[in-house]
Amino acid sequence: MKIVEVCAFYAPQGGGVRAYIERKLLAGPDAGHEIVVIVPGAENKNEQIRPGSRMVTIASPPFPLDRRYRYFDDEAALHAALDAERPDVVEVSSQWRSCAMVADWEGDAKRVLFMHSDPLSAYLYRWFGPIAGPEAIDAYFDLYWRYLRRLSHQFDCIVSASASLSRRLTAGGVEKVATVPMGVEPGIFSPDHRDEKLRRDLLARCSLGPEGLLLLGAGRLAPEKRWPMVVDAVAAAGYRQPIGLVLVGGGRHRARIARAVAPNPHTQLLAPITDRGAMARLMASADALVHGCEAETFCIVAAEARASGLPLIVPDAGGASDQYRPGIDQIYAAAKPAALVEAILRRAAEGPDLSRARAASPVRSMDEHFVELFRLYEQLGDERRHAA
Repeated sequence: MKIVEVCAFYAPQGGGVRAYIERKLLAGPDAGHEIVVIVPGAENKNEQIRPGSRMVTIASPPFPLDRRYRYFDDEAALHAALDAERPDVVEVSSQWRSCAMVADWEGDAKRVLFMHSDPLSAYLYRWFGPIAGPEAIDAYFDLYWRYLRRLSHQFDCIVSASASLSRRLTAGGVEKVATVPMGVEPGIFSPDHRDEKLRRDLLARCSLGPEGLLLLGAGRLAPEKRWPMVVDAVAAAGYRQPIGLVLVGGGRHRARIARAVAPNPHTQLLAPITDRGAMARLMASADALVHGCEAETFCIVAAEARASGLPLIVPDAGGASDQYRPGIDQIYAAAKPAALVEAILRRAAEGPDLSRARAASPVRSMDEHFVELFRLYEQLGDERRHAA
């Protein structure tokens, strides 16, 4: 089977999307499938990654809000690339312009939309949440739901990595939704990477001794991640317990986050860590992961933390809530700072070691994700052949 992914949000210096694409380019040929990923880039290029997988780049302009990325602006060029590939299945990973381009392509391949983002939670629920509930916001912005329902008629399958997002899509009248959870890169994250010296050094950077609780936050420094809320909640909890926070990430809101962190000696903002081994060691050496975003479609950072043996402190909405384990993790009302403070204090009351002893649990790997995803695409291909 030949699978072509149209990926609008790929960049060579990107994070999770880049890691996901690189793993797919390996996993597809291992499963007997040909994988081609079409991305926007600085120039037209056709690069073989390994036998059975290629990356096709279409020359595209820079994305105005983030110059690391580019966006598809030439529908004819994208259609010509799809015509040349003659895929069995086309997957598109954005529900915006590239999605419409794929929907309008005249080829006969099966089409899949993978919901890698949740704009309602990331933007509308966050902006209007203080004055209205999700049901009222959905009703007011029904134009978006009508757009999603129309897409579900144009595509053969809508894939979601989160059970909670799948339930919302189905309740909103979106058809043909399939839940295929993602996973962590195999062989990287493990409790065995715990480094007590690194933990003590990080606590010292937070002006705390080894008896303190070391929390880790990791991810893009973007508004929907709610890092100022996390920073303030850790500071408030720190008046009652010795708690340090190490926040790792980059993004256009770094200056704003740095200003929020500056007054608190118990919080440190670190640059993004691109070395996966170094990130695995950092994760295993913390005492818990704290997360503020309720708009995740899977929350891979929480899955990586679980694989590293960390307890989680997560909101009760979005993909992060799917990672919650009763009796191990702490969960709090999403977007409620006081609830987050209490969840942090509950974790602190357990001590650094008590909860970690319970936290190690099997975590789904990225390879398992691709096995299930490719099986779904094979079923779509069978439908295509039977209809021919």
